[in-house]
This record gives sequence, C-alpha cells and structure tokens, in this order.
Amino acid sequence: MNTPLLVWIILAPLLGSMVSGLLYFYHIKKAKVDDIYFSLIGTITPFISFLITFCLFLRMYNEKIIFKQQLFTWLNVDKLNIEMAFLGDNLSIFMSMFVTFVGWLIHIYAIGYMKGDSGYGKFFAYFNLFLASMLILVLADNPIILFIGWEGVGVCSYLLIKFYYGKSENVLAANKAFIANRVGDFGFLLGVVTLFFALGQVDLSFDSIEANLGNVSNELLLLSGFLLFVGAMGKSAQVPLYVWLPDAMAGPTPISALIHAATMVTAGVYMVARFHFLYVGIEQVGIFIAYIGAFSALFAAIIATRQTDIKKILAYSTMSQLGYMFIAVGLGFYSTGLFHVFTHAFFKAMLFMGAGGVIMALHHEQNIFKIAQHRATLPIIGTTFLIGVIAISGIPPFSGFFSKDAILAAAFQEGQYLIWAIAMFTAFLTAFYMFRMYFIVFVAPNHHDEHYVYTSKTITIPLLILAIGAVGAGFLNLPSIFGGNHFVDSWLGQLHSKHIHMDHITEYVLMALSVIVAATGIMAAYAKYANFDVSKPENETGLIGNKFYIDEIYNVLFVQSTKKLSTFIDKVIDEKIIDAFIMNSSIGFVNIGKKVAMIQNANVRFYAAFMLIGMTCVFIYLYITLGL
Repeated sequence: MNTPLLVWIILAPLLGSMVSGLLYFYHIKKAKVDDIYFSLIGTITPFISFLITFCLFLRMYNEKIIFKQQLFTWLNVDKLNIEMAFLGDNLSIFMSMFVTFVGWLIHIYAIGYMKGDSGYGKFFAYFNLFLASMLILVLADNPIILFIGWEGVGVCSYLLIKFYYGKSENVLAANKAFIANRVGDFGFLLGVVTLFFALGQVDLSFDSIEANLGNVSNELLLLSGFLLFVGAMGKSAQVPLYVWLPDAMAGPTPISALIHAATMVTAGVYMVARFHFLYVGIEQVGIFIAYIGAFSALFAAIIATRQTDIKKILAYSTMSQLGYMFIAVGLGFYSTGLFHVFTHAFFKAMLFMGAGGVIMALHHEQNIFKIAQHRATLPIIGTTFLIGVIAISGIPPFSGFFSKDAILAAAFQEGQYLIWAIAMFTAFLTAFYMFRMYFIVFVAPNHHDEHYVYTSKTITIPLLILAIGAVGAGFLNLPSIFGGNHFVDSWLGQLHSKHIHMDHITEYVLMALSVIVAATGIMAAYAKYANFDVSKPENETGLIGNKFYIDEIYNVLFVQSTKKLSTFIDKVIDEKIIDAFIMNSSIGFVNIGKKVAMIQNANVRFYAAFMLIGMTCVFIYLYITLGL
C-alpha cells in the first residue's frame, strides 16, 4: 500500500536539521537566537516521526498490510535501475519505532546536557540529520538507498565526534572513526556490486533480489554475503574494525547515547537481518558471523574489566552486546538478534545518559575512581543506572535477561557449544565489569562530604521513561514457558527466523545457568569493589589495561606503513623521478626553443639567405630523385 507518511518519517527530522542549521547561521552572522527555538525544533521533529511510525504500526497490526512509497526513478542506465523508494514492512517499522522513540528521548536529554554550549544550535542540526540518516537506512527499499543512509550516519558521526574540534584528540578520534568505517563501507559497496552483477537484473529492490537469488551461483552468494558483512563489522564495531568505537566517546554524551543505543552501531545487525534471504542460503558465512560476534563479545568484555573511563567501559559493553546480536543473526535467529537490539536500546541509552549526568555533576570528570573520590548525591541517576546495570547483566525479570537468554539458548540448540561457552563466560564478565563500575561510582566509601547536585528534569525524565523500558521491554517476547506469546518473533515472521524449540527442562536449566553465571559475576565485583579504597585507584596497565596493544599494532601495520609509503611516493617517485624527468625535459625544450627563436631576428637578408638555401636543397633533391 502506498503512503507518503513513510517519507514524512524521514522528512520531519531532516527539515528540523535544515531549519536549525539556517537559524544557527543567522545566530552567528546576524543576531542571537534563543536556545529555546533550537530545543523545540530538535525535539518536536523526532517526536513527529515517532507518532507517524506508531500510527503505521497500528494500521499494520490491525490490517496486516505493508507500506511502500516510490518517489521517482533515480537512475536507469542499461541494466541498472535504482528507484528512490521506501519500504514500511514489519522489520523497518519495528526498527523505526524504537529508533525514533529512543532518539526523541535522547534529544530531550540533550537540552539539559548541552545547555549554555556555544554550538547549541549546530549540535541539534547535526543531531536531527543523524536521526534522519538512520531512518533512510532503515526504511530503504533497495541497498543503494540503504547505502545513502549508511554513509549519512557515518558522516554525521564524524561531525559529532569532532564537535569540540578545538581539542586535537577529538579530531583524531573523528578521523579514526571515519577511516575505519570507510574500510567497512567499501566492503559493503563491493558486496552490493557483486550481487548486482551476479543477478544481472534491472530491479535492485530487496523483494526482487530475494525472488531472483535462485539464479545466482553459490560462490557469488558466499562472496557477496561476506563482503556485506565486512560493512557490518565496520559500522557495528566488530573485530577487527572495532577500534574507532572507544575513541568515539570524545563526542558529547548525547551523541554517545544515540550512536550506541538506537542508530549507527545497530545498522550492521539490521543490514544482516534485512538480507536474511541471502544468508539463509550461505550457512558458512552465517557461522563465520556468529564466531566473529562471539569473539568480539569476549574480547570487548575482557578489555572492559580494566578500563577506568566510564564512557569507554560503556563503549566496550556496546561492542560486547553487539557481539551477542551477531551470534543470533549469524545462526539464523534474526528475530532473536533484533529483540536484543530492541532491549539494548533502552538500557544502553539510559546508562550513557546516566553516565553523562554523573560527568556533568563532577565537572566533566570521566575517571570512575576520581568520580568516586568526589561523589555527588544523585538519587534518580543512581537508581536508573543500577536498573541499567542489572538489565545488561541479564538478571530476571529485567529486559536484558530475556533477550540474552534467548541468544544463549539459540547457540546451545544449534549445537554451537563453543559459541555458547564463550557467550556464557562473556555474561560473567559483563556482570563483573558493569557492577565494578557501579560499585566504584556509587557505593565504595570515600572521605568526601556528599552534597546534592541539582539535575535538570530534561535529564531525569528521559531516564525514568527508559527505566520502564529497561524493566518491561523483555515481556514483549516472553518465552512460552512463562506463558508468553513471542510477540516480537511473530511480528518479525517475514524474516523466516529460527526459533527456540527445546524441552522445558533444558530451557529451565539453561536459564538457571545464565542467572547463576551473572550472579557470580556480581558477587565477584561486590567482594572486590563494594568497599574498595578509591584513594588507591586501579590503572590501565598491563596487556588488558592497554587493550592488548591493538591500537599500537594497527598504528605500526597500517598508519606508519601508509605514512612511509606516502613519503616514499612524495619524496622519491614524485620529486626524484616524475618531477625530475619533467623538469629536465622542460629545460631541454626551453633550450631548443631559445635556439629556434634566434631564427626570428627580423633581418630580411637573413630570411633571404634561408630561402636561397631552401630552394637550393629542393633543386638538389629533384635532380637526384628525378634525374632533372
């Protein structure tokens, strides 16, 4: 069914971005514009998108329809046909629902967090553009339009990470994110190109691709599936293209929350789910995806146990949770993976926003031990932060338990016992490092006189709303053993996802094991950090503290080698070979020109002599050749 409302889901934040941008230019060039206008534009437009999405959801739920909107033919060359079209099926509307809702709450939070900032208007212009780009990605009807949104979130992340561009580390972090993502994006684009040539067809819509996959050789399917996942590794920060994510914490906390909870990093998981029809036929790539996810989850969790920056701990936790999502989609449990995307959006946004509130209260201090030494009393932030920590640790009945347990059960059911074991150990580490952070920041005794710090309602209200989601979102896909109806699984039935089918005893045992493992991690954190002497902080030392020296290795292998190659090309190839040849050749031509120019001396007798010599040569030639 055609509807222009799909376009308005995107246009609302896009227009908000444009208006905020124009007002900001007026603000800096002409006259001051009050921050209230930027706040209203920045928060109302995402809310409009959410309302439209919710209305479409209700219609789809009641009428069992799918929405489409074709605007125009963007490109039609030979066999390549690209339509500017958007798709509102169950998957895209599901993603759009929590992207717009959580994005709206983060926009409200940003009002209080960014208050008084000189770039207030510019921030909301970028922020709205970021959300619009993510919605283009989610609602795209073909991979080319998806790629536009894919690149859009990449560009916006670059602009927002380097928002405080006066600091060199922020600029370096933005460059790192931009370059790392371009590596993945190149893989994604090659995957789409491979798929196009393999299909040899005119229409590149997802429906058309799915309908014609039977004509493609298995080798090309494997290649395209792998290349597409390379793009997902970059965007969703999986090994080996994860190095940009921790450094991305240089940007303001609201953008950290938006990147990690509802937009950029979930794009890779969404893309794999969108191409479910492709990955169903290439289980080898699916297993590869699952193992990459498992290793990334474990690797990030190990590093997080020794980090001291509150935002970087949360960044590594995001990378780890994304690993869980890729385990699910790699094994063919697409609805399960997306369910974890859904629950993760609530508690991760809440954790980042809570961390931002703490950072503001402590005058932008991010070291957890220094925060503990100068602790402020923040009851709402402390309570909601605890809820988020419990949820991500997988303790029932909080949302993270249901989604994470489903992923663990999926790995066990598929006989991937190594992946299951890795995921279980990661669950232990997750509970440990998250409660380590909580106990240090909010519980460990200190000698500082505690005092209450006023926190804006624009910060606390979104936290309270997200806390409801962190507690209750899991009940939307309640397992049948608890009397649930698997609503998310049913809603995403188009994905032909695998489902959990095991006897109740096994399922109960697996649940009990996951809870015991998480509880063990909590108790280990409590034993070590609940009464920790914060005057003697831990340092980021050793192999784990230095993140296995991956950044240093990458610097030697890629950065320094590239710089040396560039220097060689510049100094040797360019200067000593190309420039030298051109300069020497030019000098020779100039000298020849000077000699030839001597002929042009304006002397008539000189010209007559040359004519005589020429005529003589002609006559001699004719005499010799013709015998005249």
